[in-house]
Amino acid sequence: MPLKIPVEISARHIHLSERDFEKLFGKNKKLTPIKKISQPMQFASKEVVELVNKKNKIENVRILGPFRKKSQIEISLTDAYHLKLKPLPKIKLSGDLTGTCKVLVKGPKTNIKIPCIIAKRHLHASEEEAKKLKVKNNQKISIKVKSEREITFHNIITRISNKYKLALHFDTDEGNAAGITEKTFGEIKKY
Repeated sequence: MPLKIPVEISARHIHLSERDFEKLFGKNKKLTPIKKISQPMQFASKEVVELVNKKNKIENVRILGPFRKKSQIEISLTDAYHLKLKPLPKIKLSGDLTGTCKVLVKGPKTNIKIPCIIAKRHLHASEEEAKKLKVKNNQKISIKVKSEREITFHNIITRISNKYKLALHFDTDEGNAAGITEKTFGEIKKY
């Protein structure tokens, strides 16, 4: 029987370096965790920012913790259209910020421009989970998502580390297209 893979929607969010957080919120401010998220040691914080492009904006964009070495915004293509971003953000793996566009981030203290991406669909797995699935780090795989709107997604990048826990991540656009709920699972179909 194939291993059931939890499927999750990764809504728009921002990761900040401690330095950029201090610029936006002020010295000696800290992230306030309000909810753990699926990946170990990661959390949604109480703090939010606003994304701005000319007259267009998206309010209440959640900051995820802990702090990262480099700041980045992760949005959906629908969000990019709403902000009227030109050029559109590139579809990239989290952390790959080469050649990305920058978006103005408005905080309580100041505004700064931060690189923005549309995150590639990806599978998080620990080394033990990867062995059970017979996948390697950075491998491209296909996963059939079992839902009312059943669909097979291709070109999913595997991200293997003992810092991770098994979960397939889609952005909001992909998640809605597949009818994902909290009880949605997927299974690897082909490599």
